[in-house]
Amino acid sequence: MAQSTVLKVFQSFSTAALLAVFILLVPVVKVSGLLFSWFIPMADAAPQDHFRRAEIKGDAELMEAYRNGQSDLIVDGVGRVERLLADDLEGSRHQKFILRLESGQSLLVSHNIDVSPRIDTLREGDEVRFRGEYEWNERGGILHWTHDDPKDWHADGWLEHNGIRYD
Repeated sequence: MAQSTVLKVFQSFSTAALLAVFILLVPVVKVSGLLFSWFIPMADAAPQDHFRRAEIKGDAELMEAYRNGQSDLIVDGVGRVERLLADDLEGSRHQKFILRLESGQSLLVSHNIDVSPRIDTLREGDEVRFRGEYEWNERGGILHWTHDDPKDWHADGWLEHNGIRYD
């Protein structure tokens, strides 16, 4: 009975009146922080696709991803620094180095130093543990998003060197 009463009330309003009420309420709802993103999408909301991304751990699975040409994977692992590269200072700044994994696979690490601290003590031969997003390329792949994501668009990553976590 209550449901039919509500329907009768809404039916008595014209479409224009309902639209006017809706337009007036949207700013109030946004300001109060109660905007339902499933009902009214926010323009500045980013897709939270990191919940759908496959996660892999370890050398064997990372080598398999490389062999299959897979990308957009959240990976955990460990490698030794084979080569230190110059920092990329164009746009977002990145510390770059190449890890050699136990499997023999090489992995270019692109660590955003605008978001996370630079690893100043890093030397060739050092062990580095990592979590980040893997992107395939013919040379072994690239690891990025090795830091907390301030906008929560990606799964948080990190690098660990000499017992210190850089995220």
